[in-house]
Amino acid sequence: MGKKLFNLLRNRHVFVLGLTLILLLGAYELRLVDPPFIASLRWITFDAYQRLKPREPLGQPIRIIDVDEESIAQLGQWPWPRTRISELLERVQTLGAACVAFDMVFSEPDRTGPAGFMRELEERGWPGRSDIEPLLAEIPDNDAVLVQTMAGLPTILGFFNEPRSVMGLPQAKAGFVVLGEDPAPLLNPISGSVMSLTPFQTVAEGSGTISLGQADSDGVVRQVPMFIAGPNGEKYPAMALEALRVALGAGTFVLKTSEASGEFSAGTLAMTEFKVGQFQVPVTANGHLLIYYSHNDPSLYLSAKDLLNLSDEELAPLIEGHIILFGTSAAGLRDIRITALGESVPGVFMHQQIIDQILSDAYLNRPDWATGAEIAALLIVTLIIAAILPSTGAVPSAIVGAILSVAVGGGSWIAFDRYALLIDPVFPMLVSGLIFLLTTILMFAFAEREKRFIRGAFQRYLAPDLLRKLEEQPQSLQLGGEIRNMTMMFMDVRGFTPISEKLPPEDVVTFLNRLLSPLSETIQKREGAIDKYIGDSIMAFWNAPLDVADHPVKAARAALDMIEIVKGLNERDAFGFKAGATGLGKVGIGIGLNSGPGCVGNMGSTSRFNYSVIGDAVNVASRIESSCKQVGWPILLSETTAKACHGMAILEAGSIALKGKAQPAALFALVGDEQLAQTSAWQELEALHTELAVKRTRGCENAEIKHLVKACLAAAPVDLTTFYDGLMPSSQFEELAGE
Repeated sequence: MGKKLFNLLRNRHVFVLGLTLILLLGAYELRLVDPPFIASLRWITFDAYQRLKPREPLGQPIRIIDVDEESIAQLGQWPWPRTRISELLERVQTLGAACVAFDMVFSEPDRTGPAGFMRELEERGWPGRSDIEPLLAEIPDNDAVLVQTMAGLPTILGFFNEPRSVMGLPQAKAGFVVLGEDPAPLLNPISGSVMSLTPFQTVAEGSGTISLGQADSDGVVRQVPMFIAGPNGEKYPAMALEALRVALGAGTFVLKTSEASGEFSAGTLAMTEFKVGQFQVPVTANGHLLIYYSHNDPSLYLSAKDLLNLSDEELAPLIEGHIILFGTSAAGLRDIRITALGESVPGVFMHQQIIDQILSDAYLNRPDWATGAEIAALLIVTLIIAAILPSTGAVPSAIVGAILSVAVGGGSWIAFDRYALLIDPVFPMLVSGLIFLLTTILMFAFAEREKRFIRGAFQRYLAPDLLRKLEEQPQSLQLGGEIRNMTMMFMDVRGFTPISEKLPPEDVVTFLNRLLSPLSETIQKREGAIDKYIGDSIMAFWNAPLDVADHPVKAARAALDMIEIVKGLNERDAFGFKAGATGLGKVGIGIGLNSGPGCVGNMGSTSRFNYSVIGDAVNVASRIESSCKQVGWPILLSETTAKACHGMAILEAGSIALKGKAQPAALFALVGDEQLAQTSAWQELEALHTELAVKRTRGCENAEIKHLVKACLAAAPVDLTTFYDGLMPSSQFEELAGE
């Protein structure tokens, strides 16, 4: 019957774990495919992060000249004559702008100038056109006026991708240096473009694409291509980058590529970063910049009409030394985009954000190991829940799952908040939750099966209440232990009998709580486990139920901490013994440590048991603690424990006959940690103590021994009077003290 129950429980664990692994494999494949709804959830989460912590603008010298509704109302409908654009450009030049970039294309001749007027007359076949042609020829052409103005100021022109265009591709103004393999196959392609007319291209110092790439399905622009590639491998920068290059006086862009190192993209070529001037900018594998948005600030904009209406004194602080972006926000011009902050902004604002982000050295980064980290988080959360679900039930597992999910979400937020890393918490949390729901439903079926089995097997032998508890926790029938190499500790309060005699019982309880609480905390802090409290004693052990590396050393450090805690409590008179009339002095403790094999596990009966350890090593630790009085030192170690703590300040205390043991045991006094052991004073004492031990073993004259004891006491960096008193008969030690 017991074997059948064990198999039932084991099958439940195996089934849940197997089902979980199958579902995890499906989730893994789903994540690699990365369907749009998964990607959308991920980016919505990252948008929420940006809304919680948008990028703080640092007041970089960038200004947008805005063709807004008011400017169109005052200066006329769009497009304006090129002479009007020239007038605005001359104003900017006079005010000392660093450069000007146009988020627009001058792809056709101006129809409002003399040449355009003549073309209009020719198209209409007006008979008197020959009479006015000489007059119009004396008026400078609008396009020529703008070209001349552009020649006097660093100007950047934009173009955009249009495969059907017959204009071809512009001539690149910037140079490119590639570190690694050519990234052209990774970049967004361009086969044709709509660009400004050749005279404008000739005088411009920069040329860049004004395309912001493809917005996501929800219309939000989250990343923008920084470079595009032509059919022959030629590369073109984004207009914002070209404006920054010209403003910095740089001639080239440096592009860096490497093989991706992420677990799920290893071996594939990826672009990692580019450099413009002194700025190194991280990008995605295909050369996109993840936009870290700041809020749309009205102070960034200067209305085009105000550029003509305001005085130099008013405009100079807004223009001088600035990168100027010409763009439009008028609704009829249809250049409105949506940011991750949920704001509708003119397209020129996106270019401003790119430049501002680079100048501020503030970037979002989704590292190539992000997908692996997200899948690892999913595995950890799900497997932990799967491991505890069969044993603890749905509610505790749900609580653990919620805590783990909060940890995953918190870790993702911390990664964004502190390091601007984009790590998706939604996929691990969502998938682990779905797996939990499915396995929980199946677990209920298993639970009903177990209850039916237990009721059928035990209803004749157990009372209803006990049977109900057994149904709820069938695993409580499983008892047993395992052999582990452990370190055992026994601690006992010195002089507890006088304390218990002189204090009322309630004060004794208060005393013990005040003493044992901090001692227990330091044991647990040092990765020890409290086995039990035996009156005024503590029994503890290390290396169970979990493995604890260097457990003898950690137990020894816990013992040193405990001595310091008791010392501090005495100094503060935490027990009130100094202030009271009890006549009680300082509280002292003795600690014994021993390392060796122990049988540890749940011990007791099916209805009541404790997790404890038994074995000869436990008994030896108890006997060592009892020897602290005889040796005259509060912490004693067995030889096994002392060897494991060889770097600490330890002195041989001699061989002591332990109660119940036929052969004496070599004991060692733990005096301090590794820091004390490295001091020159301790090393001198250690050498003298070794010599003393040899002479005592050989039975040398008392005079020699007394001389060495005196030398040891003089060299000791701490007070070892009680220790050396324990090594010698009291009469000899008193004689030595008198000398």
